[in-house]
Amino acid sequence: MLTRMPLVGLSLRGMLDRRRTWLMVLLAAMPVLTALAVVVAGGPRFSATIFDNLIIRTVVPLIALVFGAAAIGPELEDGTIVYLLTKPVRRLRIYLAKGVVAAGLASVLVVISTLATGLIASAVRPDLASIAVGYAIAAAVGATAYALVFLTLSTFTTRALALGLGYVLLWEGILSGLLEGTRVLSIRQATLGLATELTGIPARQAVLEGTAAVAILGLAIVGAIALGTWRLSRFQLRGGD
Repeated sequence: MLTRMPLVGLSLRGMLDRRRTWLMVLLAAMPVLTALAVVVAGGPRFSATIFDNLIIRTVVPLIALVFGAAAIGPELEDGTIVYLLTKPVRRLRIYLAKGVVAAGLASVLVVISTLATGLIASAVRPDLASIAVGYAIAAAVGATAYALVFLTLSTFTTRALALGLGYVLLWEGILSGLLEGTRVLSIRQATLGLATELTGIPARQAVLEGTAAVAILGLAIVGAIALGTWRLSRFQLRGGD
């Protein structure tokens, strides 16, 4: 634990010092500002799709993608990861330290965004405040799964950001909505399934049932940790990295 905490602190400082972090704060604020604008303008009543469309389908994957790809990718790309890998620290601890920062930052932002959106929207529909709690839990779990998957992807390629964006926009945005079998490989569909289970409100499109959603999110998290740790151990074996 003593060895792991300095890694978390260093990773956290590195992430918070970057301009991208503040851009992610602005992205997380979009649903909140949208809800505020609608309430102030006296627009139509909200529905739970505000969490579905703005947060689960947009904010969660994009924020997790940026934090996940940036947690360790730059160090691998510029070679500074060597200074960390040469220290007597288990690769699992290195991965978990990076993962805690990436998933933690993403989860905090999406939870705050979801709860704040629900609180504002409750001015015109009171039950959205309680519904927001279920969506916030689902968003946090989904953000964790996304961030760890993209973190692991960044250990394999320097194009993790581009590939992750392709996965979010093409696979999850198009194919998972058209081909039923592809939903089992969609973190978005699993997150929506978990949100549906927690709130009892059906999603806009067919999603995975609660048990399957939890299983897929769990497998994504555990699988990403195992694969990412293995990949970091390969850097140790080559020695030249």
